[in-house]
Amino acid sequence: MPKFSVIIPVYNVEPFIKKCLDSMESQTFKDYEVIIINDGSTDKSMEIAKNYSFKMINQENKGQSAARNRGIKSAKGEYIVFLDSDDTIEKDLLKKLDQETKDYPDVIRYQVRTTYENREPIDYPEEAFDTCSGVEAFEKICNYHFVDAVALYAIKRKYYEEEHFSFKEGTLHEDFRLIPMLIMKAKKVKSISYIGYNYLQRNNSTMNSNDYQKTKRKVVDFYNHYKEMIKEIDQTDLDSRVFKSFIANSLILKVTELKGKDYKEYKKKLKEEKVLDNILADTVTRKIKKALLEISPKFYYKCR
Repeated sequence: MPKFSVIIPVYNVEPFIKKCLDSMESQTFKDYEVIIINDGSTDKSMEIAKNYSFKMINQENKGQSAARNRGIKSAKGEYIVFLDSDDTIEKDLLKKLDQETKDYPDVIRYQVRTTYENREPIDYPEEAFDTCSGVEAFEKICNYHFVDAVALYAIKRKYYEEEHFSFKEGTLHEDFRLIPMLIMKAKKVKSISYIGYNYLQRNNSTMNSNDYQKTKRKVVDFYNHYKEMIKEIDQTDLDSRVFKSFIANSLILKVTELKGKDYKEYKKKLKEEKVLDNILADTVTRKIKKALLEISPKFYYKCR
């Protein structure tokens, strides 16, 4: 059994995939498998991928969630790591992760560098923390960037399978639906300070698209994810106050991307379904924030 299974969904990333796969091939820690899921690519991505000795699975185009789920089913590693096919990882990432598995944590978080096609990169360093419960870990992680980015976590496969986790297919923001819950339910979570992941902000990526119809779809999916997560966390005995506040804040911020009547409609839904009741107001600063959000989320985030 390999130590790590690295899952790489691929869909029309011809200009980027060689750099991605080179970063895998150059890992200093060698006990890993790579599973490439061809999600119905129509460009030359897979012709490039065939030059590498990695496992490849072909499927019709079903989206990133389905590709990731397919990769997990084929994984044999002790830990699962996700790599998007337009991103890269540092050569010592798996080596650093292996050093942190002696106490068999369910989840290990590592750090990210954002790169751009025409700008200087930005590092997002975080303070590492030792093994703690998922609830404790979430209270730390929710203060950082990219909380719900699955690519910043190594996940113990046994834990993932026993809890029956999966990416919700046919939706956007699928990481948001999965990762906060995955952290919360874990018995052991730790974070390392190593910046091991290079996240490329492409000008025309799905998540950066300026298409307003996609923006509306993102909000719908985000809202449905939120409701499902509230229902799921209420079925546990975990202290979920910080968790609920985080996902409520995330939803409210997402709603501010809407315009005109769409924004008014969702602002009304936030009030009717008492989303703001989940916002923590246990300090003076948080009380002021909550009051401003109740008046106008757009005004609050514009003035931050």
